[in-house]
Order: sequence, then structure tokens, then C-alpha cells
Amino acid sequence: MTADPDRLARLLGDSDLHWLVSRLRARIEHGRPLEGTVTLADPSPGQRAAVERLLGRRPRTTGSINVPLPQVEKVLTDSGSWSAGLAAAIIELTGSVTVRAEAEQRLEASWRDAFDPLATVVDRRTELLGWYERLSATGRVRRLTGTPEAASPIVAALARVVTNLPSSGEPLGRFAARVLGDAHALDDGRPLATLALGAARALAQLPDGPDTRDAAGRREVWASVGLLRDEVSSTVLALGLPGDAHSATGRALGEWREAGEPAVLTLRQLVRCEPQLMLAGRSVFVCENPVVVTSAADELGSSCAPLVCTNGQPGSAVLHLLRLLARSGATLRYHGDFDWGGITIANLMIERLDVQSWRFTANDYRQAVAAGLGGPLSDRRIEARWDAALSAEMESARRKVEEELVLDSLLTDLGR
Repeated sequence: MTADPDRLARLLGDSDLHWLVSRLRARIEHGRPLEGTVTLADPSPGQRAAVERLLGRRPRTTGSINVPLPQVEKVLTDSGSWSAGLAAAIIELTGSVTVRAEAEQRLEASWRDAFDPLATVVDRRTELLGWYERLSATGRVRRLTGTPEAASPIVAALARVVTNLPSSGEPLGRFAARVLGDAHALDDGRPLATLALGAARALAQLPDGPDTRDAAGRREVWASVGLLRDEVSSTVLALGLPGDAHSATGRALGEWREAGEPAVLTLRQLVRCEPQLMLAGRSVFVCENPVVVTSAADELGSSCAPLVCTNGQPGSAVLHLLRLLARSGATLRYHGDFDWGGITIANLMIERLDVQSWRFTANDYRQAVAAGLGGPLSDRRIEARWDAALSAEMESARRKVEEELVLDSLLTDLGR
């Protein structure tokens, strides 16, 4: 085997042959053989002359130029410059070549290795299969981490998180310290926290909402799998919920129901001491304003039907309690203010929970307006997703009707 790098450089290293060498290198990168003919459609005079010198052909002055690759290889061999073949000559001139298909195969194998710990967990947790398939298909891990090497420890940590969920009411930082050795591993903004929130949503069967782009949404998702953030500031006001003898929260609810008094429950109490709410087949009424609860306690006391108050936009504790009630088989019935804010809250409730309206339709609104109730309504229209006619009626009448103005009819329902 002959090899003369200097002679090879004189033959193929001419700047006017750079286009030919570049094309041959690209073929090698794509795993294609150096066979057949390479054509340059509009060569410069220098390029034309360089090719004719290389191949020992009579020069032409017009038209494209064709370079038969077997002939180039023969020139290299006959000249004694490089007998190992044309591909080896190109590599000698330009440096080592990575075949793209082989590199992609190695990269995919590295990604599979990075995902192996999580795939093993999902094999045992079939409820996560849909989430895992979406995670793999969307390439979210790749976007968040960039490389298999960066992803590997994050995915391994995610597998440990999933293995230990749901928890039984543990502060998020303590859980992270226990499972991952770092109390801040699940802090907002970290790739691991972003991925773990998706797993938590899947485990809690929360396919629609909450929006984890805001702190309240993230708190709600963590709470759904028993992990607590800011567990005592998020509360829910309720009246008439049945208690149970098996949890501290259940026993407290029983006492307050018997006394006919409202109960204020923290997210911590609902998660750590989850009550057994036996309400299958029964209605639980949901209102927007605390005045409905206090009025019901004053007038109905212990005979009031189960009632929960969102106190405006529902927080984590409210949504967690409502999900517990829905899981128990209760039918949730919602009423709010007939204004655009009330419509927004109701839309959120319907998106996130299987909620029916409670005296909250276009017909109910017409009756209230006909009775002379309400004040001026702003122009910002919001579509009511449960009743196509309601928003049009409100926009036409331009009156808002708050819950306080229809208390009598609400209390009638609660007292039945």
C-alpha cells in the first residue's frame, strides 16, 4: 500500500478542487459510497482547468464538468499518492469523518439508556403509561436538558420521585430531601420539578388543568399527590359536610356539622388527615361568596345541605376538597355572582371539575332582573360555557346580580 500525503495534497488539495472534496466528504458523512460521477453545472475557468489537469483530459471551454469517481481513484493509485482508496484519501485531506447515521444511532442509544430508570418504573405503574408516552413523543426532556449526559441524572431522579408518589401529606422540601437528598431539588423552575409536576398530574388523574405556570396551579398539583407547599395559608370554608370517625379532619367536620357551624379547613388538614366524605348520590352545593355560608348557618344550622364556598377564585384547598367530594360520588352544583367575574370562576370550575349549575342559567338571570335586582354591569363579556344564552342575556340587560341578592332562593334549596 502506497501513501504519499504531499503528493495527495498536490493532486486534490488545489483550491479549485475544494468543491469536489467537499461533496465527497458529504457523501461519506451520509454513508454513501464514492461511486458514479460528480457534476458541477457552472464551473469557473479555474475549476474546469483543475479537473482536466487531475484527470489528464483535453480542456473544454463550455458546459458542465463531469468527474467520474473511479477515474479519480485510479489517478490516486497510479500516481502512487494514495492506494488505500478515494474515501481514505478524502479523510486524510480533511480529517476524520463522523457518519451521521451511525452518530444518530449512538445518540438514540444514549437517550434510551438515560430513560431506562423511568421506563422501568412505568412498567410497574401502568397509570403513568400515557404520560410517559407523551413525554417521550414531545421531546420535552431533550428540550429541558439538551443532551443524554445531562438528562441521565435528572431522569433517574424523576424515577425516584415517581416511585415514592403519592405521599401522605409531606412538605415538598422534606420529601425532596428524603427521596433526592436535596431539599431544593423540586423548587420551581428546575427541569426536574417541571417533569415531576407532569407525573403528579397523571397520578392524580388531572388531565385538564390546573395551570402549572402559576404558583397556585403548582400547589394544587403537588397537593393532589400528597405534597404540601404553603399548606396552612390555603383554606376552604364549608358547612354541613358529614364527618367520620377515622380521621381528625373527619371528626372535626362531624362536630361542626352537629353544631350547625361553618368549618374552615386548611390544605394541610385535607391532605394529611383526609376525611372520608360519604356523599355518593347526594348533591353538594358550591357558592362563590362567604355570605351564603354564614346566612345558611344562621337560618338552617345543622339542617343545611352540604355547602362549600370558593370565596372568589378557588384556591388549592377548595379544589382539593371538591375533588374529594366528586371522588366520593357527590354531584357538585355551583352558583356564583351574575357578573363577568362570576362567569370566569364558573368556567374554571366546569373545566377542572364535573360541576353542574345551581340556579345559574339564563332563565335564573332573567327572573332576577325582572324582579329589579342588581346594579350596572361592565362591558367585558365572558362566554358562559354551560349555557350559551346566559352571556347574551347579561350583555343585553347590562345588570350584575350578586349572590347576596338571591339568598332566599339559595337558602330554600339548602334547606330541603
